Amino acid sequence: MSELELVAVEDIKVKKGMTVNEMLEAMGRSGGFTAQKLADATDIAEKMIKKKGCLRILSFPACIMATGTRGILIDMVKNHMVDLIITTCGTLDHDISRTFAAYYKGDFMMDDARLRRHSVSRLGNVLVPDSCYGIVLEDNLLPMFDEIFKDRKDMTTHEIIDEVGRRMPSEDSLLYQCHANKVPIVVPGITDGSFGSQLWTYYQMHRNLRVDLFGDEQMLAEMTNDAKYTGAIIIGGGISKHHVIWWNQFRGGLDFCIYLTTAQEYDGSLSGAAIREAVSWGKVKSNAKKMTVEGDATITLPLIYAGLADRLL
Repeated sequence: MSELELVAVEDIKVKKGMTVNEMLEAMGRSGGFTAQKLADATDIAEKMIKKKGCLRILSFPACIMATGTRGILIDMVKNHMVDLIITTCGTLDHDISRTFAAYYKGDFMMDDARLRRHSVSRLGNVLVPDSCYGIVLEDNLLPMFDEIFKDRKDMTTHEIIDEVGRRMPSEDSLLYQCHANKVPIVVPGITDGSFGSQLWTYYQMHRNLRVDLFGDEQMLAEMTNDAKYTGAIIIGGGISKHHVIWWNQFRGGLDFCIYLTTAQEYDGSLSGAAIREAVSWGKVKSNAKKMTVEGDATITLPLIYAGLADRLL
């Protein structure tokens, strides 16, 4: 039996002018608890990004797009840390709405009945006025659809989203940056949001419109199977998480995987399932570099990205 290797716990010492990366490195020497996981996740992300021949996948739910964390996702695309995004329909909604209008800071304990009387919706502690959401999407998307579907009526979700990204007027848009950097966005549940509702509205007047979901799946199959290595930063659960690990099982599993979550394992949910559970399904390799980090992604992702920026940019 090999000897047990022991590494001493070191105290974190904060100094003036300390960088985020220096703090992460100190957390990595601290031994506990989630601080250690966050530091290890940053190290894994660095290895994944630097690995030649690695397909780098990012998946996340829509909610963080309503916050300033949207800027982190945009920067990750701009700085070539991502090759493919799998997400939900609300991501498109929030990106488009915030490109043409503004969301506002609120509080979790605000009076929701009062907010509704003022035509304001609450997403956690972010406020979304009705005038900054549905009508913004309708006014901007329907004219775009007239251009996009003028000569072609059968498109995948990633093709439709790319064409919308081409027409976004601001570089501070995730859709714009994904188009500019050739990063496809796949939305398996395209009808589950305002963007999908606008497609349905357009369909009422153009019954020959078809959304080619199998075309999206074909691209995912080819991208994962053709890659020498695959890695993913997965934020939250649901359809976007499952789509990442689902397609990777057919190639023997992910080689790198970082999972940021607030969910617990005890209820058996996909959101609560730690990465080690995916190993039993063959969706993550048993020898993969992997880490589950418990915590709000609006805290953990900016810290990981700041560390990566110090190291790689």
